[in-house]
Amino acid sequence: MVPTSGLTQSQVLDRRQHGQGNDIKLSTSRTYKDIILTNVFNPVNVVLYVIGLGLFLVGDARSALATVGLVVFNAVVGIVQEVRSKKQLDQIALLARAKVTVVRDGQEQQVDPAEVVLGDRLVIRAGDQIPVDGEVVGEGKMEIDESALTGESDLVLKTSGDKVLSGSFCVTGANHIEATGVGEQSFANKLTKDARQFKLEQTPLQREVSRLLRLLLLIILFFGILAVLALFILDLSANTWLQVIAVITGSVSAGLLTLITLNYSWGAVQIAQKGGLVQQINAIESLSNVTVLCTDKTGTLTANKIKYNDVYPVGIDKADLERQLADFAASAGSTNKTSEAIIEGLPGTKRNVSDEVPFSSARKWSALAFDDPALKGAYVLGALEMLQAHFSIAAQTLHQLQEWSNQGLRVLVFAHNPTVTHLHDEADEPVLPPLTLLGVVSFSDELRPHLEETLGTFTTNGVKLKVISGDNPQTVAALAKQAGLPGDLQAVSGPELAEMSPAEFKQTAITATVFGRITPQQKEALVEALREDGEYVAMMGDGVNDVLSLKKANMGIAMESGSTATRSVAAMILLGDSFEAMPHALTEGQRIVNSIQNILKLFMVTVFALLLLIIGISFLQLGFPFTTLQSTLLSFFARGAPPLVLAMVARPGRQQGSLLGNIIHYTLPASFLIFFFGLLIYTGAFFAIQENLSDVVVTPDSLAQMERVVGVPFEETPTDEAFRRLATILTAQSSLTVFFVLSGLMLMVFAEPPIKWLAGGAPYSGQWLATIAAGVLLVAFIIVLNTRISVFFQIVPLPPPFYLAIVVMTAIWVLIQRVVWRTNWLERFLDLEVG
Repeated sequence: MVPTSGLTQSQVLDRRQHGQGNDIKLSTSRTYKDIILTNVFNPVNVVLYVIGLGLFLVGDARSALATVGLVVFNAVVGIVQEVRSKKQLDQIALLARAKVTVVRDGQEQQVDPAEVVLGDRLVIRAGDQIPVDGEVVGEGKMEIDESALTGESDLVLKTSGDKVLSGSFCVTGANHIEATGVGEQSFANKLTKDARQFKLEQTPLQREVSRLLRLLLLIILFFGILAVLALFILDLSANTWLQVIAVITGSVSAGLLTLITLNYSWGAVQIAQKGGLVQQINAIESLSNVTVLCTDKTGTLTANKIKYNDVYPVGIDKADLERQLADFAASAGSTNKTSEAIIEGLPGTKRNVSDEVPFSSARKWSALAFDDPALKGAYVLGALEMLQAHFSIAAQTLHQLQEWSNQGLRVLVFAHNPTVTHLHDEADEPVLPPLTLLGVVSFSDELRPHLEETLGTFTTNGVKLKVISGDNPQTVAALAKQAGLPGDLQAVSGPELAEMSPAEFKQTAITATVFGRITPQQKEALVEALREDGEYVAMMGDGVNDVLSLKKANMGIAMESGSTATRSVAAMILLGDSFEAMPHALTEGQRIVNSIQNILKLFMVTVFALLLLIIGISFLQLGFPFTTLQSTLLSFFARGAPPLVLAMVARPGRQQGSLLGNIIHYTLPASFLIFFFGLLIYTGAFFAIQENLSDVVVTPDSLAQMERVVGVPFEETPTDEAFRRLATILTAQSSLTVFFVLSGLMLMVFAEPPIKWLAGGAPYSGQWLATIAAGVLLVAFIIVLNTRISVFFQIVPLPPPFYLAIVVMTAIWVLIQRVVWRTNWLERFLDLEVG
């Protein structure tokens, strides 16, 4: 490469002041604008804002405040928690962000990509992602992958004077480039100006949650249409139907999205503290879905601290072999971990090079042609499988190679042609001459700390492990055994895969465990084959050769020390290259899934039970189940606090059965039974008052609030009939509210059964936290019933026999609910398969 002094510091400052810097933003998390918009103005919230405005315009300010206030509270909580999580994640991402090498004042410096300015000289080496548009100014050669920009996977050779584009990355070679397009003027930024926002690939859980929310929104739309029709057909007041729509809509929203988002944010922060940087907020939950974990060997399973071990000479003195190997490594224009290990173990002399082919993962060899009195001809270092067609090899040499491979050593061959001085054909494509084997070279590496524990955690959770590497299959298999994989491993090589039909390739991808001498394209194809077989695949890697497979996998995991390109496509980065975060991430992901499942169970039960009660009570022409203010109280005691508690106490553990099946098993029986008992309680209280079987306990204050709800102005209709009608409805609603809270608190206990007798809706957990929390909430609700707070929420005192009847009915519901869950009676009656 041509040496250059680069820009001076004063030139850099001057260009930055003139707006010629590479100002780019972090994209590891959602923007503040996106966080605010999704929390404040999601579709359900907008509906509630409109309803709140309507209630205010018709004079019901208290209900309007309750409707909008709950939405605003949930939005504020969500925004505060997400912003806190974003700040922590962005701070960690900034510290872990890859640096770029620039030449300034004649010295190489490591700077943040955002600090590059127009005209800077950048040093680009294999594995580096190019952060700006530029022109090659050095004499070296680079092979560039522009697939992220053009979609073409073929490597493009770049030499002096060629243009390079931001967003591409260097696969082989090294060179200098001069920045010609920075910031918004670079090709990548222009190409993706409207698409460089934070993007998420939805996990199975997110897709199921999204389907459920769309279903609920359709229900809201259906009831909204009925409400509009009722305004004209049944001649009901606008105030009444605004209350109805507010209750229905609020039952769906009431913090559901907030709780789900907080689960993801909290999980990301927890794992960040353990050493895992989450670049996609759903990455932790995604990991819990993984059924196959594919991992590279060098730099992933091993620490990539390659050390020269020994050589086995073939027809040459060992000292001569080591001298030629040392000079070969010292003369290379571009280095990698292997050549660096040779240089450290065998110091050599830099010789005059007439041609060079840098190492690439696809070729799996590198070559130099010398024109030097002390070293002439072409020398090649690479994998036996890729070079054996160019020379013959004795059985004794193969035996030595096999012996080293079985020890877990990395093994390469070193070969020579004494006359060739050029390694490229007329089309400038690499070409090898006939060769003579000089010897076999071995290298050692070490397994990463916490590796065996991490892989053991995954296998215990039913995850299948596959090691995919560019090294010799026997070497990879030996290291895999050292890492704790079972002893009987099926190992396959890349050349063997290349000879297979598509069907054989797919079957081998499914059955084999170790894959060696694999090209980047084969890695990608293996991941694709596994996904086509229905597996949820995670791919771990660190090198530029892992980029294609990481992008193809459901979830990509990269090492912090890995190439910039690899880290840019990964969903999670292991800081410090430590596996310590992986077991925590897996269990945290399972906790998130179980937490969201519990949240959805409670929400779906209360929503469907409420809708059934609306239909049933309206059909009987007995009023409406709840007022807006009563619904607000339920939003805390039945739909707010219980799901939040269950989210906090959720335990890790792989989900049994499908999410949708588990929710149906829990929701259908509970919804129908709560509807049935709720309807009995409502109608019982209604007719008990109407038929004078019990005294009216409604105060004038309560009635004055109630008149606005049902649209009957008491002051203008002061008759005994109107009074008793309003009092009857209010008493029935209050009775149903008490039952709804009691059943909601019991659903908490059923979701995390502390004793085996209560198991049925969910597996026995033995955990008492949810039960204790339910008890605390019950005490709080009793306090509300016995203070002036109940007046605000339009809950009237009930006669003692009413309370006793509600408690007895709740107890009967608990007994029947337990039996129905345990026997799957409803599913069998409806002939439903819920898995």
